[in-house]
Amino acid sequence: MAAELFEGHYVWHPAADDRVLASVCVDVRAGRCRSACEALAETRSDFALRAHRSLVLASEAAGTDLVERWLAEEPSPEAALMWARVAVQRAVRAADAHDERAEALERIALAACDRAAALAPGDPTPWVAKLAMARLHRLRDPAPQGLLTAPPGPWRLFAHILTLDPWHREAHHRFLSFFFTRHGGSVNAAWDVAAFLSQRAPADSALRLLPLVALVESYDASRLLADHVWEQPQWRSTALAVYRNWLPTVARYRHTPVLDLAYLAHALVMAQREFEARAVFTAMGPYASRMPWSVFGDPAEQLSRARRACGLPVPGAT
Repeated sequence: MAAELFEGHYVWHPAADDRVLASVCVDVRAGRCRSACEALAETRSDFALRAHRSLVLASEAAGTDLVERWLAEEPSPEAALMWARVAVQRAVRAADAHDERAEALERIALAACDRAAALAPGDPTPWVAKLAMARLHRLRDPAPQGLLTAPPGPWRLFAHILTLDPWHREAHHRFLSFFFTRHGGSVNAAWDVAAFLSQRAPADSALRLLPLVALVESYDASRLLADHVWEQPQWRSTALAVYRNWLPTVARYRHTPVLDLAYLAHALVMAQREFEARAVFTAMGPYASRMPWSVFGDPAEQLSRARRACGLPVPGAT
């Protein structure tokens, strides 16, 4: 799917150019679930789209009782999956806020994930939802051979997901985030895991971006020459390899992979490869994500700054 042309404004909604999802989000906000069921049912054989749609819809529904009512009326795999997604979001938010209900909400979420997995045994999405909660208890399975730091983590759960979908995008990002310092990990462990996972992936996979995600996560503005790290040969070559091998595949996506494109565009701009970054921004069209730009300041300002460096229009420009 080709992104639309930039027409002077950014589109921040996570549905991007998935028109079906954008329409369903409106219905969910209005308390209607029928279109959500249909939008998810058509993704039963497309795990990437199923993960994306269910995650966005859960964000829309988490503050309402829509999913509970839907599950009571129609206990389908789609309703169960949405209940798992919503329950996990509530549990993680409660834990991060040190809410006294966090433990109870986590038990509910784990049960919801198990129910969704039982109703759709071949679907990795409920297991990916469960993986999002692994950091709450710092699961410590031993790491496989091949990692310098051998960091313990939720390796068994991750391995099970890979038996269902070996290149599941969200699973890899969820797993990597377990090792981020803000979740109790370390910079070296995150880099180690990112390199391990990306090297396993096909050359034209978006998972080759994982080291660049870890690099953004480790950014510390107080370090000397922090903004020049992306110019180092290892990071520049990583970004250019993704540009050469993955970017040409984006036209085949069912919706524009905005977040992955944003990480690639950011890395190329920081590496002073504006020519290549321009092509990535063109593939993004008007769609925008807050990451990775928000790590460096106001996301809209940072995105506009990067686009200007590539000679591209920005909102408000005349």
